Amino acid sequence: MSSEKFDAALDDSDTEVASFDEDRNGIVRKIQSVLHTYPSLVPLVVLLASVALFGFLLGEKFFSPFALTLIFQQVAIVGIVGAAQTLVILTAGIDLSVGAIMVLSSVVMGQFTFRYGLPAEFAVLCGFAVGALCGYINGFLVAVVRLPPFIVTLGMWQIVLATNFLYSANETIRGSDIAEKAAILQFFGEKFKVGGAVITYGVIALVALVLVLSYALNNTAWGRHVYAVGDDPDAAELAGVRTRKILISVYVVAGLICSLAGWALIGRIGSVSPTAGQFANIESITAVVIGGISLFGGRGSILGMLFGALIVGVFSLGLRLIGTDPQWTYLLIGVLIISAVGVDQWIRKVAT
Repeated sequence: MSSEKFDAALDDSDTEVASFDEDRNGIVRKIQSVLHTYPSLVPLVVLLASVALFGFLLGEKFFSPFALTLIFQQVAIVGIVGAAQTLVILTAGIDLSVGAIMVLSSVVMGQFTFRYGLPAEFAVLCGFAVGALCGYINGFLVAVVRLPPFIVTLGMWQIVLATNFLYSANETIRGSDIAEKAAILQFFGEKFKVGGAVITYGVIALVALVLVLSYALNNTAWGRHVYAVGDDPDAAELAGVRTRKILISVYVVAGLICSLAGWALIGRIGSVSPTAGQFANIESITAVVIGGISLFGGRGSILGMLFGALIVGVFSLGLRLIGTDPQWTYLLIGVLIISAVGVDQWIRKVAT
């Protein structure tokens, strides 16, 4: 073969390789762009795959209406707290005090009813007021004093936790007393049947909350400002967004949602316990991260958080029905957390 023909063949080969690389990079880029636009798509695929896996392994035992609704019952509290955590993380913050605020709100509801003899309905409102106050303090310290969210909420977690035990004297209000004198406190634990499915009002509260927040985040000025603050607070402020007020409002709403979780917690466990829900802060972060919400703020979906919570619930129930050691659940969830962060980093490259 002459040198001219060899060079021509080499040039054609290089062109084909370059074209292949461009096509491959183009496909990868499109996938990144789609996942960047629809961040809840990854957890949805993982959720469907996990349901299919355990359905294949367990058959009707897993696919029964009771088993599937049991998953929702188990993740209702985590999902509600996760909604509060989602709002904060969307602003590029984090709230380690959500679990403690939830428990303190529930304790206030119970103590105001049984220690002071106040109407249970008024005690519930007092619990929400406490949650909003805790959220306001967090928001003020983050937005106005400009302290790091991690430090602020870590300190608030310790303060609220200590206040909870000191105020309640570590006493549990029994479920029988609540059912007799203040049944409204157990409202979210009440069940009703739809066919073979058993649903609690706590599950209804979770679904309603996710739908309301999804609408607010995607269809209101407040929601767009939340995303803007999380994406680039300086640019948002230059665009006329009142970043301080947005941050404070986010933490206040998060505190109110934690109070709702505290009310639902009473219904879930049937009593008012100052030691309940101690790991809710970690579980809420787990649901948020697995749900594809970026820890760097400005990207994610409240639906993704719900999918993340359900993934944890599916793995927990599925592995329990199989009869495996519970530690396998923690191991797999740990793998999912690290994988979710890795996928988030990969997706974020589309914006750079």
